[in-house]
Amino acid sequence: MRGLRDTRWDHLLDVLRDRRRGLSLAIATGLVWTVGKISVPLLTREAIDGAIDVGGSALGWALVIVAAGILTGSLTAARRYLAFRESRMVEMILRGRIHDHVLGLHPGYHDTAQTGQLMSRMSSDLNQVQMFVVMLPLTLSHLALIAGVSVVLLITDPLLAVVTLVPLPFINLTARRFSNAIHPAVLAVQSEQAQLSTVVEESVAGVRVVKGFGAERVRMEALTTEADDIREVSMRAARVRARFLPVMELLPSLGLVAVLGLGGLRVLDGSLTIGELVAFNFFVTLLVWPLRSIGMTVAFAQRAAAALERVHEVLDVAPAIADPPAPVDVPAGGGAVSFRSVTFGYSDSLVLDGFDLEIAAGESVAVVGATGSGKSTVARLLLRFYDPTSGSIAIDGVDLRDLRVDDVRRAVGIVFEDTLLFNDTVAANIAFAVPGLDPSADHERIRSAARAAGADEFIERLPEGYGTVLGERGFSLSGGQRQRIAIARAVLSEPRVLVLDDATSAVDPSKEHEIRAAMGAVMRDRTTIVIAHRPGTVAMADRVILIDEGQVAASGTHVELLESNPRYREVLAADSVRLAAGGES
Repeated sequence: MRGLRDTRWDHLLDVLRDRRRGLSLAIATGLVWTVGKISVPLLTREAIDGAIDVGGSALGWALVIVAAGILTGSLTAARRYLAFRESRMVEMILRGRIHDHVLGLHPGYHDTAQTGQLMSRMSSDLNQVQMFVVMLPLTLSHLALIAGVSVVLLITDPLLAVVTLVPLPFINLTARRFSNAIHPAVLAVQSEQAQLSTVVEESVAGVRVVKGFGAERVRMEALTTEADDIREVSMRAARVRARFLPVMELLPSLGLVAVLGLGGLRVLDGSLTIGELVAFNFFVTLLVWPLRSIGMTVAFAQRAAAALERVHEVLDVAPAIADPPAPVDVPAGGGAVSFRSVTFGYSDSLVLDGFDLEIAAGESVAVVGATGSGKSTVARLLLRFYDPTSGSIAIDGVDLRDLRVDDVRRAVGIVFEDTLLFNDTVAANIAFAVPGLDPSADHERIRSAARAAGADEFIERLPEGYGTVLGERGFSLSGGQRQRIAIARAVLSEPRVLVLDDATSAVDPSKEHEIRAAMGAVMRDRTTIVIAHRPGTVAMADRVILIDEGQVAASGTHVELLESNPRYREVLAADSVRLAAGGES
C-alpha cells in the first residue's frame, strides 16, 4: 500500500481524529467480539472432550455454547452498526467540507472547473472513502481474530498450527502486489465516472438548448463515448482483480485442507483429541473470512486513496479572494463608489486599463459599452468576485480589500442577467438574500420587497401565492416574472449599492416597461449601477458612462451623449441590431 503522504490522506486523518471516540468504541466492540468468536470453538472442544467423548451430558455445554453464540451475534450487529455509523459521519463531514470549500472559492476557479467533476468528488469519490472507513474497525477486529486464533493454534499443536498459518505471508505478499496493480486502474475508473457526470449534468442543465437544436443524438453520442470509456477502464480493473483475488481466496482454504489431512492422522495416532481437531477446523474456518477480507480492505484502501487524491485536488485550492488579516468594519455612508486606476484582465486578455470612476452616494449610473468592453467586469470587481491587478475600488472611502468578503457582498446587491431561482417557494427565493431569514416569520418584510420590485401582484395570483413552489431554476415563470423576483431578492438585503446587470436583456420588449418600472422604484435614492444595452433602460440613470478600450471614454446624460458622442451612438445602434437579431429570449 502506498504511503500516507503519497495518497493525500491528511484530510481523512483529520476527520478520523475528530471521530476517535466513536471509532474507539467500534474497535473496542470488535475486540470483545473477537473474544466471543474464539470462545465458541474452545467451548466446543471442551464439550466434545469433556462430555460427549466420555459419555457425559452435553446439555449444559450446549446451553453455554448457545449463550456464547447469542452474545457473539449481538456483538457482530453492534460492531457493524458502529462501524457504519462512524463511516457515514466521516463521509458527511468531508462532504460538508468540500461543499463549503467549493462555495468559498473565487469565481475564477468556477470559470474553469467542471460541475460534473465537482459533483463526482462530493458523491462517488466520498462513497469510496466511506466504504474504506467502514472497513477500518472491522478489519482491526479481523486482525485481532487472526492473532488470537494463531496463538490458540500454536498452544494447542505447534506443528499443525504452522501448517495452517503457512498461507499468511503469501496472502500479505499477494495483497501488496494487488494494491500496486489496482490503484492506477481504480483512479482511471473514478476519473472517467467524473467525466460521465459532467456530460449528464450538461445535458440535463441545458435540456432546453439540446431540444431547441434537436441535438439529442449529439448528446447521446457524447454519453455513449464516456460510458464506453468507463466500461474499458472498469474491465481493466476487473482483470486485475480476476488475477489476484482468486489467489487470495484460495490460500486460506489450503490451510483447511492441511488441517483435515494432517490433523486426521494425528487423531489416529492419539497425539490430538477429537475435540481439538474439531476446534482446529472451526478455527481455520474462522480464519477464512478475515483473511479474505484483507484483500477487500486493500482494494477499498486503494479506491479511497484514488478518491482522496481527487478530493485533495479541490480542498488544496486556496481561495484567491479572502478576508484581510485585520479587516475593518464598513463605515457609515450612503454607498459612494470609486474606481481608481483599476487594471484587470482575464488570463492574457486585458479588459480594464486605468479605469477611473467616481459615483456619489445615491447616484445612479448606467454603464454602456461594446460587447466585451468590461461592463460586467465592473460589477464583478465591485462584488469582489475578482481583485484588480492594480488600482483600488472603494465603498464609502474604504478599499474593498480591507473589508470582509461577506461585508462587501452585503453592501452590494446585484441582479444578474441570468436569473437563477431555486426549486423552493417564492418567499424562500426572495428571502435567500438574507441568510437565516425565516420566510414565515418575516413575511411582511418579504412582501414589502416584492412590492418595491413590482412583483407582489403577480405573486398573489400564483396558486399558493408566496408559498408556491417554483420549478427548477424558476422556469415555471416568465422571464419578466423571474427578473422581478430577483430584483425583490436584491432589495430585501437593503444594499448600499445596487447593481443591475443587464436586468432587461432577457425580457420580451413588450414586458420591458414592467421591469423598468420595478427598477425605477428600487433605484430611487440608492446608489445604483445599471449595466444596460437598451436606450430606455439607459435613460433611467442620472448619468451614463461609455467604456471603450478599458477606460471611461465619455460621461454625461443619455441625451447629452446621444447628441455629442458618435461612438456612443454607434454602440447603442450595434446593441439594438444585436438584440433585434435574437439577443432576447
